[in-house]
Amino acid sequence: GLLLGKMGERGAPLVNVCQCLNEAVMKIVSMAVWYFPFGIVFLIAGKILEMEDPSVIGQKLGLYAITVVSGLVIHGLVLLPLLFVLITKKNPFAFIQGILQALLIALATSSSSATLPITLKCLLENNGIDRRVARFVLPVGATINMDGTALYEAVAAIFIAQVNEYDLDLGQIITISITATAASIGAAGIPQSGLVTMVIVLTSVGLPTDDITLIIAVDWALDRFRTMTNVLGDALAAGIIAHICEKDF
Repeated sequence: GLLLGKMGERGAPLVNVCQCLNEAVMKIVSMAVWYFPFGIVFLIAGKILEMEDPSVIGQKLGLYAITVVSGLVIHGLVLLPLLFVLITKKNPFAFIQGILQALLIALATSSSSATLPITLKCLLENNGIDRRVARFVLPVGATINMDGTALYEAVAAIFIAQVNEYDLDLGQIITISITATAASIGAAGIPQSGLVTMVIVLTSVGLPTDDITLIIAVDWALDRFRTMTNVLGDALAAGIIAHICEKDF
């Protein structure tokens, strides 16, 4: 892209080809999105028909969802604020109040990338974070700081193991934790991207990847909460970096 830009008019034909391909792919994706719900319904229905007692898996899914949300709440409202106050000696909840708009957008869009401009605006206008810090930390965080996604994938892998009556030892749980953290770094900041990287986590401990269809039914809701956690983590990280670099500015 940089080289084509430097080539000027000579690179224009190839740039046009890339733009046309991009538009074509986006149209294909937009058409496919309309059919995704039907595919998901049949995937879930097929899995339910294989079960002897579907009500049992329904109860397990409910407990799974509660576990994920509880973990995200503890991480987002206890652990992250505690880390913030230990380093900055400032009130973390006053800081969080300044980014409430960004958190609501994250809840609505399920995309940390789509929330990025609002998060930047909140940090600059409400929390007084230096523009240089915010513009550096937030884009990097939206790409690799997916703590909510990592937590979700680890819990999901353990849930799938329990559904299949597969006993995990300590080594496998540690493997899941490390793999979930690494896989979350590669997850895109778009809705339900964690389902894609879940394959890596499940494969690392030999769990069946087909059972990802079990959690699709509740993932649309859980995705919103983990996106909020991701955005909150990015914002608090920017606040911590701004405090550490305060003397340099």
